[in-house]
Amino acid sequence: MLGKKVYESPIGKLTAACEDESIVGLWIENQKYFEETILGKECVYADLPVLLKVGEWLDRYFAKDKPTPGELPLAPKGSEFRQRVWSILCEIPYGETVTYGEIAKAIAKEKGLKTMSAQAVGGAVGHNPISIIIPCHRVLGVNGSLTGYAAGVDIKKRLLMHEGANFTI
Repeated sequence: MLGKKVYESPIGKLTAACEDESIVGLWIENQKYFEETILGKECVYADLPVLLKVGEWLDRYFAKDKPTPGELPLAPKGSEFRQRVWSILCEIPYGETVTYGEIAKAIAKEKGLKTMSAQAVGGAVGHNPISIIIPCHRVLGVNGSLTGYAAGVDIKKRLLMHEGANFTI
């Protein structure tokens, strides 16, 4: 069974989704690919235990307690490549950033390749179905520039400022 719950947050409404005991989505209202991984599936709005944990995690995050992605049972749906990118995102510490190119270099090194496309990494980052918890907002463009975000660059900027991260506009 798929469950959903809407949360009010300092950046707007967030919709969380779970399948059984795992979190499969967290979307910011009006973001690109909103509910993409659960479209067409029947969902119930409920206070399921795992969704209540998401709410507690978000409360802590917005209170600057620095919760980690590993505290929640995450199960994002995506290709092996996307899964690897999302795994790397989970390793970026609170308040720190990396570039798309740095992630591409790390994956290329793991696979024994000379290069990896930063644009391919960008596509995977952009399709992250569990926003904020899998911190795709911590990925920047070349030289730390603030670039696209599925929920809009303004929301990305607000999240990074909330965390005290360094970036350029």
